[in-house]
Amino acid sequence: MKILVAVKRVVDYNVKVRVKADNSGVDLANVKMSMNPFCEIAVEEAVRLKEKGVATEIVAVTVGPTAAQEQLRTALALGADRAVLVESADELNSLAIAKALKAVVDKEQPQLVILGKQAIDSDNNQTGQMLAALSGYAQGTFASEVAVDGDSVKVTREIDGGLQTVALKLPAIVTTDLRLNEPRYASLPNIMKAKKKPLEVVKPEDLGVSTASTVTTLKVEAPAARSAGIKVKSVDELVDKLKNEAKVI
Repeated sequence: MKILVAVKRVVDYNVKVRVKADNSGVDLANVKMSMNPFCEIAVEEAVRLKEKGVATEIVAVTVGPTAAQEQLRTALALGADRAVLVESADELNSLAIAKALKAVVDKEQPQLVILGKQAIDSDNNQTGQMLAALSGYAQGTFASEVAVDGDSVKVTREIDGGLQTVALKLPAIVTTDLRLNEPRYASLPNIMKAKKKPLEVVKPEDLGVSTASTVTTLKVEAPAARSAGIKVKSVDELVDKLKNEAKVI
């Protein structure tokens, strides 16, 4: 079985993002970039399936700038066999990403595609579902457990009312939730080995894909600053402020 894992380059989750002075977007100058945490879970799940003997090859893919090779090398260090970068310096929306991934899926013909359920920068939670619609593959989203059995995969997914288990006919697309696994750290020997693993770079036009965006970002604003808290001297004063000032009771 071949598994395709899509990853994304995002601002590291430990970094406090800054908005550009003109409110056109987030300032990425001299900011630490990392693999999206949900994508790390996707890579880990693919590696575990390979360790179980279910998968024979793991291909990591990303769509983004040249610098995104760093995140692909991380995926290779974690256990992926080879990587593909669809190189584009444009600001791409979810649909453009899904179209590029669909072209890679058509080329690679994987039996299973694993993606993070969302990226921590845009929080759209759209690409996996769009890719499933474009490719016609079955989809299991928000996966907290994945079990491959022959030509099908059972996905336990988190829903508002608890857990739901669905059976998907392969080929299929799975998007990962936080409780699926605990990603491993890449060891130094594996980081060194990753430098020698194959990494293919292609352009969207090579795949016959248009990355023209249908969405325009008009303005980006930082969250409003929280007002300072106060101390009260008694329960009666607290109740009074909750009732008359905050008006929550």
